[in-house]
Amino acid sequence: MRKSFLSLAATLLSMAGLAQTHQLDINLKKAGAPIPSTLYGIFFEDINYAADGGLYAELVKNRSFEFPNDALQGWKAFGKVEVREDGPFERNPHYVRLSDPGHPHKWTGLDNEGFFGIGVKEGAAYRFSVWARVPDGGESQLRIELANTASMGENHYLCQETLPVAGKEWKKYQLIIRPDRTLDKSVLRIFLTGGRNTVDLEHVSLFPVDTWMGHENGLRKDLAQALYDLRPGVFRFPGGCIVEGTDLETRYNWKNSVGPVENRPLNENRWEYTFPHRFYPDYYQSYGLGFYEFFQLSEEIGAEPLPILSCGLACQFQNENPDAHCPVDELQPFIQDALDLIEFANGPVDSPWGKVRAEMGHPAPFNMKYIGIGNEQWDSLYPEHLEPFLKAIRAAHPEIRIVGSSGPDSEGKQFDYLWPEMKRLKADLVDEHFYRPYDWFLAQGARYDKYDRKGPKVFAGEYACHAKGKKWNHFYASLLEAAFMTGIERNADIVEMATYAPLFAHVEGWQWRPDLIWYDNLRSFRSVSWHVQQLYGQYRGSNCLKLTMNDANVTGAEGQDGLFASAVLDGNRIYVKVVNTTDKEQPISLNFTGLKKKATVKALGGTRLSACNCKLYKDNTLDEPELFKPAPFSFEGEGKRIDTTAPAYSFSIYVLEK
Repeated sequence: MRKSFLSLAATLLSMAGLAQTHQLDINLKKAGAPIPSTLYGIFFEDINYAADGGLYAELVKNRSFEFPNDALQGWKAFGKVEVREDGPFERNPHYVRLSDPGHPHKWTGLDNEGFFGIGVKEGAAYRFSVWARVPDGGESQLRIELANTASMGENHYLCQETLPVAGKEWKKYQLIIRPDRTLDKSVLRIFLTGGRNTVDLEHVSLFPVDTWMGHENGLRKDLAQALYDLRPGVFRFPGGCIVEGTDLETRYNWKNSVGPVENRPLNENRWEYTFPHRFYPDYYQSYGLGFYEFFQLSEEIGAEPLPILSCGLACQFQNENPDAHCPVDELQPFIQDALDLIEFANGPVDSPWGKVRAEMGHPAPFNMKYIGIGNEQWDSLYPEHLEPFLKAIRAAHPEIRIVGSSGPDSEGKQFDYLWPEMKRLKADLVDEHFYRPYDWFLAQGARYDKYDRKGPKVFAGEYACHAKGKKWNHFYASLLEAAFMTGIERNADIVEMATYAPLFAHVEGWQWRPDLIWYDNLRSFRSVSWHVQQLYGQYRGSNCLKLTMNDANVTGAEGQDGLFASAVLDGNRIYVKVVNTTDKEQPISLNFTGLKKKATVKALGGTRLSACNCKLYKDNTLDEPELFKPAPFSFEGEGKRIDTTAPAYSFSIYVLEK
């Protein structure tokens, strides 16, 4: 009997413990630190076919016949086709010559496979363009088709149009084609017709007419819209490791990515060779999505542009030989690249690089405020290379804020070495990177609580939860990112920027996961991590509010039952963010202090991301793009204290008004 009584008592005590209300004290007496407009942003890198084959809406692969190992890679040639290299564009000299195949029942032409096929929609308009000439003079003709080579129908083509070509001089030709059905893997087919007089072709291009903001050299509309909908405050580009390059010759060179698109040279992508277990031997950068387009997109989505430039160090993960890097005393061309970029972004139209920007269609400056130098370098090599950049940029442009790096790790030897170096060099921000497992995110809720407020600001420039054995997008990993972000928000006085990474991935061309936004040739979906980022951007607020439980920040610490929380003020609105990382519903009480005697707070409702235990390791997909999405919930009450709950495995935003 005694044992039964003790057992019952223990059970009741346990149940009482589970039901214990967690009081969150939110002080409204004084608004805390202002929240930077840049706090939540996006980071673009051309990995996973994020640019060509992704955000950049060009549908033709190897459009200028410049792939180095095979000028016709991505193409199938038939009949009499010759690759030549004395074309009209200095930095893209290759073109093809289509000639009479020599028999009336033979054909000359080309098929282009696109990026994992060419996705087209029924009735939609596509702009075909090409630079062409008839080298012997006179006239000739091309037939342009979109084709389904796997069709069981009477013919392959989805649409056909005729394109006349005339004269010895190179000219740009274009026409609109409209497929009669939707297909995710069509091919572009070009026939030489019309008397079969020889025709030369260069820069063969196909874009949907309906691009983001209607730009001809434009972006895929659904993917750009997904960026806009995040409400990002900062846009970091053009990447991380591709800025360094496998070697300096193939680093991302911003000067090659501006000017007329047909004269932007091809560049080898640093990710082409990196993963032999997911190898893509045709992964190059056309530079069609270049720095002008990045700045333009930043402006259109309302984000501060943050370009990252090479500091003269090739990727240190791939280069142990110090000879792979530029010596410090030979850095001047790299430094000049940085100074010229500032002029390109902000200079007057009569300056050399401001003129280039204006000629591309943007006479007004882009008002760039930040620049990053280097990516994930380490050891003494990095501060030695960074220092001359800092001196030169400070002297010429003291208004520009400079981002340095703490290396590739979130803690440890290199991190501990580089942070003091960044302080010594007076970098304005320090870029921290952390791709880490569950336990790390659960333990990092208080990461920034004790950072030095007198040093540089923090830029959490690349982060994502990478679960051991579950390194793919899934709800629980995204939930832990939401938990970690309460600490970013609470410390907005020291953390100025934060960007999840990577941003994009093609389902047939990925090399790294998890990623924020996934797509195939026609469809896309936004991951749970995207929804986490979007909610923080939507409910960013203007000022931090002090939120504690038992006089301690709510960081998932021992005794806090897996809860993480932060609060912000936005005019008269209060947003309280609570993340419950456990499998148990947690009763919570929002207790508002610092109010005048008769003042109260009123609950207005809330929005929530949540999952049952059976869906913790799932995410949205192309077939179920809205399996997870925020849902409104009822949240009522008025007074100085309002009781509610945080469901198991949930990220809740409670909206109130004072």
